[in-house]
Amino acid sequence: MGQKVHPLALRLGYTKNWRSLWFAQRREFSDNIKQDFKIRAYIREKFEQAAVSTIVIERLAEQIKVRIHTARPGVIIGRRGADIDRLRAELKDITKKDMDKIVIDIQEIKNPNLDAQLVAQAVAFQLQKRVAFRRAMKRAIEQSRQSGAKGIKIRCAGRLGGAEMARTEKYHEGKVPLQTLRADIDYGFAEAKTTYGLLGIKVWIYKGDVVKDHEEIEAKAAAAAVVQPPAAPPVAPVVEVAVAP
Repeated sequence: MGQKVHPLALRLGYTKNWRSLWFAQRREFSDNIKQDFKIRAYIREKFEQAAVSTIVIERLAEQIKVRIHTARPGVIIGRRGADIDRLRAELKDITKKDMDKIVIDIQEIKNPNLDAQLVAQAVAFQLQKRVAFRRAMKRAIEQSRQSGAKGIKIRCAGRLGGAEMARTEKYHEGKVPLQTLRADIDYGFAEAKTTYGLLGIKVWIYKGDVVKDHEEIEAKAAAAAVVQPPAAPPVAPVVEVAVAP
């Protein structure tokens, strides 16, 4: 029997962080989880063409900060920030908070080919355009490897190519150590809504180990430390003694 663990959940506290950064009492916990789910679902549906990868929600006292990682920030920001203000007003109805307490931060993804979620969404978009699934998967692997990925694995499942029976196809290139905690594994999942059914795409990208060398850490610590000279020992006072003749 397969025992599968989510690649991001396995590394929480090691190399990954939570997507929801807040603490709540027991009576507020379920409401906050529902709000986070609705916020993420609304943003992904509204900005489907904006290549949204990750949505981090942070709650500070009465303030809610929504950090959106996207490869196309201009689509979300809009002309002169008009879409940001409109999005803040729409999130007001979901969170039941004032607009001045909702902060939206847009962060651009410099290299989309190294983001597993964006790679999965790109493959799903091609499958919806009736591109051959093998060609779409191999093209995504090639682009990620050219961008610097040390390893990548893609798995597609469903009625691939319009077949009567669903099946799973996967391609793997490079090194993807899923059980190594120090490995920087990025995971993404997307769905392609085709005329012959729903296809699921999973992507794993290995970017290298997130462990710094001990010598490098010690060297930086020594360079940052301020070396102070040792204090001079106290000098005893000179006492003159008069000698009688």
